[in-house]
Amino acid sequence: MKRTSLYYLVTLVVAVIAIPSLLHLGSSLPAPAVVEGAAPMKVSAAAPASAFDGMVKALQTNFEHPLSRLFVQLIVIIAASQLMGRLFKRMGQPAVVGEMAAGILLGPSLFGMLAPGAFAFVFPATSLDALKLLSQIGVCLFMFSVGMELDVKQVRNKAQTAVVVSHASIIFPYLLGLLLAYFLYSHLAAPGANFTSFGLFMGISMSITAFPVLARILQERRMSKTLVGSTAITCAAVDDVTAWSILAFVVAIVKATSVVGSALNLVLVLAFIAIMIWGVRKGLPRWLGEARLENEEPSKGTLATVVCVVVTAALCTEVIGIHALFGAFLAGAIMPELHGFRHKINLRVENFSSVLLLPLFFAFTGLRTQIGLLNDVQGWLLCLLVIAVATMGKLGGSALTARFTGMSWSESLQLGALMNTRGLMELIALNIGYDLGILSPRIFTMLVIMALATTMLTGPLLTLFGARQTASDDLSQPLRA
Repeated sequence: MKRTSLYYLVTLVVAVIAIPSLLHLGSSLPAPAVVEGAAPMKVSAAAPASAFDGMVKALQTNFEHPLSRLFVQLIVIIAASQLMGRLFKRMGQPAVVGEMAAGILLGPSLFGMLAPGAFAFVFPATSLDALKLLSQIGVCLFMFSVGMELDVKQVRNKAQTAVVVSHASIIFPYLLGLLLAYFLYSHLAAPGANFTSFGLFMGISMSITAFPVLARILQERRMSKTLVGSTAITCAAVDDVTAWSILAFVVAIVKATSVVGSALNLVLVLAFIAIMIWGVRKGLPRWLGEARLENEEPSKGTLATVVCVVVTAALCTEVIGIHALFGAFLAGAIMPELHGFRHKINLRVENFSSVLLLPLFFAFTGLRTQIGLLNDVQGWLLCLLVIAVATMGKLGGSALTARFTGMSWSESLQLGALMNTRGLMELIALNIGYDLGILSPRIFTMLVIMALATTMLTGPLLTLFGARQTASDDLSQPLRA
């Protein structure tokens, strides 16, 4: 012990003597010659009046560094998302609805209005590019997770009812959305957007169902095993695939510069889908190996392979011109199902993306949502009209079709209420339309409010229509006796 202490003491003494001596000797060396073309070294500003002032200035400079600013944003966004998620859960709403609301509250609609100085410090315009990129990565991981939750076998078992109801729940609201676009185009489309692009996106925004949110509502209400619940989850799965396929083709058409270019984009999309389904899906179990699929804890090599597949698929669709999230979704859908492999991967992906990255997307959407733009009676009336049309098309179309296939009115209305859930999936589609320059900030805000309103209505409507079914059963009980 004494020997170790003596060695440590000698080392310190040598360092204390040697370091200042070398620095003193080095200060007398001639300065290096300036190399032609090299950037001159930045000269530091004049020293502050006191050491304390210097420390404060250094802290301020470090605090305004882009990485420090991003960390501040992460803390604020995650804290607000968790707080609002818990609050909305106590109110009987899914936590994700609270997280969506938190994103809007952190934007100019509330935070920017109440504390403009703090808002400008936390979310300066120069920091939004980094926030956008991280949020896009979060959305891609989320869509990969959604793709893995897609149960193809369940869809096949109930294919007839699922296809009829889900496609009706797309066709009816799509037509109503297109009709609404006819009256709103001149006033609410983004400058330079043509009616075809605006109409197609309005139709899509009315047609989407939030499959993940719907699944969580069913789990919380213990409806997953009921007729309504199992039918709803199957219809939502078919709806998801159909709606996102339509959206992919719409984006390809909008981005193309000519009819020939549009046709070539669609050919590339179909080729990519074919390669993923008949090439990657069949080859992936063999590339990973049986042993890796059986492991309870996926190895680093397995996770690296999965990440490479997701990123490559996302890159392909981004390069084709239909957005990276479509590739991520398809990558999830073609993941092997053997030995619960999807579930094991999903546990690791979903928790990370939902806690850290998805709140960034909600916040970025909230920064684009300016409720202050609806500053007149006409604006709010139009917003209510959008909500009414969306609900009428989705809930009404689904309920009528379900009733036609043999379900009771109460069950049909419950199914319609579930299919009217839009949630995060709607926000993703709206951001695509905004980025493409199709949706103006005003109509974007209306559609974001519509997404929140229709999702929040799901729980109360389920309770209402479920109560009607209970009352109906009670009235029919004496007759059966």
